[in-house]
Parts: sequence; structure tokens; C-alpha cells
Amino acid sequence: MGFVPQVSSAPAGAPSVSPRRALPGSAFLAAARGERPTRVPVWFMRQAGRSLPEYRALREGVPMLDACFDPEMLAEITMQPVRRLGVDAAILFSDIVVPLKAAGVDIDIVPGTGPVVASPVRDAAAVRALPKLEPEQVGQVGQGVRLLVERLGETPLIGFAGAPFTLASYLIEGGPSRNHEHTKALMHSQPEVWHDLAARLADIAATFLRAQLEAGVDAVQLFDSWAGALSERDYREFVLPHSSRVLAVAGEYGVPRIHFGVGTGELLGAMREAGADVVGVDWRIPLDVAVQRLGGDVAVQGNLDPALLYASWPVLEAEVRRIVEEGRAARGHVFNLGHGVLPSVDPEVLKRVVDLVHSL
Repeated sequence: MGFVPQVSSAPAGAPSVSPRRALPGSAFLAAARGERPTRVPVWFMRQAGRSLPEYRALREGVPMLDACFDPEMLAEITMQPVRRLGVDAAILFSDIVVPLKAAGVDIDIVPGTGPVVASPVRDAAAVRALPKLEPEQVGQVGQGVRLLVERLGETPLIGFAGAPFTLASYLIEGGPSRNHEHTKALMHSQPEVWHDLAARLADIAATFLRAQLEAGVDAVQLFDSWAGALSERDYREFVLPHSSRVLAVAGEYGVPRIHFGVGTGELLGAMREAGADVVGVDWRIPLDVAVQRLGGDVAVQGNLDPALLYASWPVLEAEVRRIVEEGRAARGHVFNLGHGVLPSVDPEVLKRVVDLVHSL
């Protein structure tokens, strides 16, 4: 592994040359670039934390967002699954609402509920009042990334941000929503307000990603967790332009870009058009079908149903083997779950899955 120190001779407004490790042996980066490494790489969404006892011990008494702004703590949590599970990539321990909190939005993560906004954003005045995110406001996250770049050795680090639609949904609804009724009503009845909000959130997400990229992350993932609530027509009109702006920022750095959402089987083609190098697929459709919908020559990520981690090993093994086989239809395949690790999953099961994938 080599390390290239940061240098910048770029003109004003252009991205500087960020620190970037040379990781020629990374199966994850190879698959994300559409290559076929000697083994199928695997990592798990929400692998950093949740099910690991060492994570719960470290986080005891520490609010979620406090942990996300503590460079040493976020670095340690990010590394825990790499040590325990042997996964092929680390994903930064953070949360999609971190940049909103950093910018000054009154938002908190309530245990058992999720992100809760003190004052929902539902009109033009509230949109105009949203603060901008300045890079220094997420400087602690950048510090954590730099610690990880030093400590991860040959393991690549994935940075991430929430996509504008999903961030907007939390702000408009005031918290998690089953139907996204206020979001859809605003989107259709006040499209100019919606596009103003989405553009501002695209700027926030892009600033957050740029901070991680400048600190040295090796890939990024844009989470549009709730985009599956939309029709393809609405996605293309109201969402795609704004997600494209965020992914374009990562494109300036030449790192692989993963785009993921839940229930997005009907949106896969549009999500790829937004600028994805790798499209994350949830468990609702087989990977080979997803590849057909994506137009063939594409890398995919996924897509084991997280609930099946509770099944008997013979059942789970058969599912893993099926997914790896279906993934061969893609130009590159990164094995993952179709969503995140559930909190009560046995880490030993995750380890067995990693070992099995690596053996196939």
C-alpha cells in the first residue's frame, strides 16, 4: 500500500488532489470498478455498530450524534467490524443527518424512533431559513476519516451521505414516515418550494461528501433510503437532478460511487443515470433481473434479505450461494445485504457469511 500526501495546484473552485491510498489488492474497489477480482468482496450496511457487543460497550451512555462527532470514537467503531468479521471494506460510522445537525438544524436521533426534527420544513420561508453547511462544521468527521486512513491498512474506507429526497422527507415529515404524505403533497403542490429545498440539501450532502473525500475515503455511497416510495416519473422529475448533483461531486475525485435505496426495483435505471458506478439492490428482485433492468454492463451491490440472518444455516447458506451466482450476471458484484444489519443479529453469523462468500 502506498500513501499519496495531499497536494493542490488546482485553480480556485476546482477540487484539490485529495489524499488517496493506493490499494491495488482491494477486491472491493476492483468489483466497484466493474472488474472481476479473485474473490467476491463483501461488506454489510450498518456493519459499524448495532449488533457488535464491543460497539454497545463503547457507546454506553453516549448519544448517537455525539459519537458521530468524536473522531477517535467514530474511527474505533468503524474499525470494529473489519477486525471481527474480515469484511472487504469499512464504512464510516456516521448518520445521514450528521451534516444537518452540523449545519445547525434542530434534529436529533431518538432511540427506537430515528431522526426527529423539532420544526418540520413545509413552506418557502422554512426552506429559506435552512442553514448552509460549511466544511469546518464537519471537520471532526474529516479528522476521523484521516485517523482511519492511517489505521485501516489495506482495507478501503467508504464514505457516505444521505440523498436529497431522503433528507427532505425527514425534514418535511418531522421524522420517519410510512407514507411520506407531507413530502409528496409539497412536491406536487409547490414544486418550486420542493426544488429549492432539494437543491439546498444537495449542497449540504455534497459538502459533507467533499469533506470525506478530501480526508481520503476510497469510495462513497449515496443513501436514498426512502426513494422507493416514489414512482419512476416522480423520481425523474423531482429527485434525479438533485441526486445527480451530489454524485457529480464524488465523480470529480475519481472514486467509485454507489447509489442505494430500499424498494427501488422500478427505479434502478434512473438511479444509475443519476451517476452511479455501482447500483445497490435490495432483496425484492434477484440480482440478475436487476442487471437486466439496469441495461447490462453495470456493477451491482447486494442483496441478502437481512431477516434471513436469523434463519438456520442451511437456509442462509443456500441464499448466499444463490445471490453470488446471480451476481455473476453483473460486470462487478459486491456482496451485501438488501438493507442494514438488524441490531440483534449474531455477529458470528455475519462472520460465517463473509467466510462463505470468500470461498465461492
